[in-house]
Amino acid sequence: MTTDIRGAARAPLAERALSERVRTVPPSGIRRFFDILATMTDVISLGVGEPDFDTPRSIVEAGVESLREGRTHYTSNYGTLELRRTLAAHLERLYGVAYDPKSELLITVGASEAVDLALRATCDPGDEVILHEPSYVAYVPAIVFAGGTAVHVATRFEDDFALDPAAVEAAITSRTKALFLGYPCNPTGAVLPDAVQDELARIADRHDLLVYSDEIYDRLAYGSYRHRAFSSLPGMRERTILMGGFSKAYAMTGWRIGWLAAPAEIVEGILKIHQYTIMTAPTVAQDAALVALIEGEPDVARMLAEYDRRRRLVVDGFNAMGLETFEPRGAFYAFPRITSTGLDAETFSRRLLEEEHVAVVPGNAFGQSGAEHVRACYATSYERLEEALARIGKFVERCQ
Repeated sequence: MTTDIRGAARAPLAERALSERVRTVPPSGIRRFFDILATMTDVISLGVGEPDFDTPRSIVEAGVESLREGRTHYTSNYGTLELRRTLAAHLERLYGVAYDPKSELLITVGASEAVDLALRATCDPGDEVILHEPSYVAYVPAIVFAGGTAVHVATRFEDDFALDPAAVEAAITSRTKALFLGYPCNPTGAVLPDAVQDELARIADRHDLLVYSDEIYDRLAYGSYRHRAFSSLPGMRERTILMGGFSKAYAMTGWRIGWLAAPAEIVEGILKIHQYTIMTAPTVAQDAALVALIEGEPDVARMLAEYDRRRRLVVDGFNAMGLETFEPRGAFYAFPRITSTGLDAETFSRRLLEEEHVAVVPGNAFGQSGAEHVRACYATSYERLEEALARIGKFVERCQ
């Protein structure tokens, strides 16, 4: 402790320097497990939500060529017009929703920047944002850093972790500004059935809510499920900030390239934050993303087929060993319920890592609704997944 000029005790400056918002947000519940993992050998990690595929060759070559051609300077704050035009055509072709590439699309540093920008540009202190739980670990901190208040609506295993519209409507107050959707969902792999999406759209319209829709996993959809962009639903284009990126579908996590789409008046406000803090997304990454949109569909299909093969292996494997797992229809995560072991998620994850050298993430890292589950990412090779399942099976057998 130090003292002020009157001799009163006060905390060291380093403790007082941080804002209350930063102090109230805890460190990521995921990070601690990866710190342990980094000290171990022979670990099979089902923890990191990242494609194990390398970026497809044609996309890499586009990035290399961009550098060789001297494209190492700033672009427009919005991003290159060619990329925005191609992205607009891509969204209209896939989802039937049209955006003006000159004023309604913004290229960002990953979908993470898109989320941060959208919230900071639209949240005022005291605004409530309704958010499903479990949800991606960065959503709540992003809401808090923007000055908003996250209002959680729990989702359930029994409903395949789809959001219940009635629960959403019950959570609305006079302070509710927006609804935040992250589907297909990290960590559960859940999707929103069409009927649920339609009812959420009616609720947003009825209560005049803004909708943030992070659809970074839109291309990773399995079986009969067909993804619909939330902004493509009747009346939703004008009240939705749609966000996505290239990291998951095109295996471009390290390129840090994403986007957001919204009405021009909203994008104009969001652009103020982007241009004063980031200025532009990396030029080389934008050039590579352009080629991803133009030439990358065969690669997306190839990777999706392999993810689907792994998905069936992992879901069947967990269910066979008594870890109840619903069928995830999107992203690349399984979310088994581990109550049959008698362990909580933290203990299960820690002991599995220490005893069998398999890393998963405790479900409570994504909110208390995930406390009976762990997240297992199947973005690793089929053979490694088979070995991981064998190790997990031995661990579960010892626990039962």
